Amino acid sequence: MTEEHSVESIILYRLHFLSKEINSKFSECTGISQSRLELLHQLYQIEGELSQQELQQELKIDNAAITRHVKQLEADGMITRRKKASDNRVTLVQLTDYGRQKISSFQEEKKRFVASMLKEINEEEKNLLLDLLGRIHHCIKDL
Repeated sequence: MTEEHSVESIILYRLHFLSKEINSKFSECTGISQSRLELLHQLYQIEGELSQQELQQELKIDNAAITRHVKQLEADGMITRRKKASDNRVTLVQLTDYGRQKISSFQEEKKRFVASMLKEINEEEKNLLLDLLGRIHHCIKDL
């Protein structure tokens, strides 16, 4: 095997394209991107308002992306946003009742999606995969 086609480079290639394919298929199945689902889930957990900046930091995405997601979710009626009375520079975001209902259905669809994605993998293999992914993640954080 040449360096260009080493096992390591093939693993990197497959992980990259698997991630893209999972995100694409997940969005098709649920009708929402993983990033927007995570944003809604953050708001669902706190049961109150959160600043747009706090959401951005929690989700580890850039300012333009959080603004895009928030605007779209607001247009879809799943969240509301308003300026903080004491500091007009701060935008507060909150889940609507409709958003709370939708997050439950998205979570159910996510369970079905994951079950379908892993249907040919037994419990021992799932645990091994989880361990391997954790170790890869640890190594990446050390870079």
